Amino acid sequence: MAQCLRTKAPGAAAATAPATPVPACGGAAPCAGQPVVSVRRVPVLVFALLGASVALLLLGVCVGSTGWENLLTPLLRPQQDPHAYALAQQIVWDIRLPRTLGAWAAGALLGLAGAVAQGLFRNPLADPYLLGSASGASLGVALALAAMGGAGGMLGGSWMQGSGAEATVVAVFSSNVLVRLGLTGAAFAGAVLAVLLTLVLSRGVQHTLRLLLAGVVVGVVLGAMTHLVLLWSPDSLQAMQAFLLGSTGFVGWTACLLMVLVWGVCVLAGVLLGRVLDGLSLGEATAHSLGLPLASMRVALVAVLALATGTAVAQTGLIAFVGLAAPHLVRSVVQCTHGRLIWMASLMGGALLMAADTLARWLIAPQELPVGVLTAVLGGGYLLWLMHRGGVHQTSGGAAV
Repeated sequence: MAQCLRTKAPGAAAATAPATPVPACGGAAPCAGQPVVSVRRVPVLVFALLGASVALLLLGVCVGSTGWENLLTPLLRPQQDPHAYALAQQIVWDIRLPRTLGAWAAGALLGLAGAVAQGLFRNPLADPYLLGSASGASLGVALALAAMGGAGGMLGGSWMQGSGAEATVVAVFSSNVLVRLGLTGAAFAGAVLAVLLTLVLSRGVQHTLRLLLAGVVVGVVLGAMTHLVLLWSPDSLQAMQAFLLGSTGFVGWTACLLMVLVWGVCVLAGVLLGRVLDGLSLGEATAHSLGLPLASMRVALVAVLALATGTAVAQTGLIAFVGLAAPHLVRSVVQCTHGRLIWMASLMGGALLMAADTLARWLIAPQELPVGVLTAVLGGGYLLWLMHRGGVHQTSGGAAV
């Protein structure tokens, strides 16, 4: 059964400040209205997500424009054809493995950011892009593509096509490393600057509603500026479309390692800040009465949200619904505090994006779908079904599923 944490003020204060129930699930309704959920589901869900991630990793290595049967023989018999062996090793080790692991890392960052955003804003439909980071990253990439001209367009065209032959992708990737680094840096810088602009317009993080509205305004304005840049530089349209649709096709080992390191930092910070989100789920007045330092903790939560979202968007482009759906999927299985919800939503997001990336490569092979399109279709359908059955609602304590 979902448990409630209770806090009681010591001494004389106990007479005026009665024990306050804190919901056991991050952002969920109070415990009295929650369904009975066995605590044993937590380890079951964790092991299921880890097992699914390992299985999807193995499957992701096998799926691509070059069939696994064409790679297995050169890998098992390298002396028979050294050139085929080198090509097969490069496809598996330099493309498919880091891409699949990168999909997990990006999904984990988005799932984590989604759980933080829904807890911070006390809104079940909050997603990682609410502070304007997506629009800021788009504007940064648009400006970088306009400055690079043809080089950015060549990379974007290859990104858009996915892979007709993975050997060609290897050549394009190796010849455009500097371009890729420039686009990644521009996306991350744009996302961070957009969040900072949101903080300036909202005059800090003291008022959640003002912060939310400032994020919406920044997103709209920066989105309009992005379209103006694209009108000024139409050669960047194809590459920009690739970024907006999202892709893991150019995630290498360096990007994968960076995302994993950022994920580790954000998970640790999110778990430590989970108690603050539990308090906020009951309202700001209750959180203050519990003695939580909301001002400084909100700054830390916004920093975690911006870092996780900016890193994922910089490496994979805009991928929809992963950060929105992952926390709801976790809540539909088990009720837990925000400390647990954050890292379980992270595991769920990683498994979701890894599955979507593998499916995007398999559906129309040897071509591939942009993974952002697939997640938008599947995630949107899931959320429509969830709202239709009445599983998402807003309460005074936040969101519940």
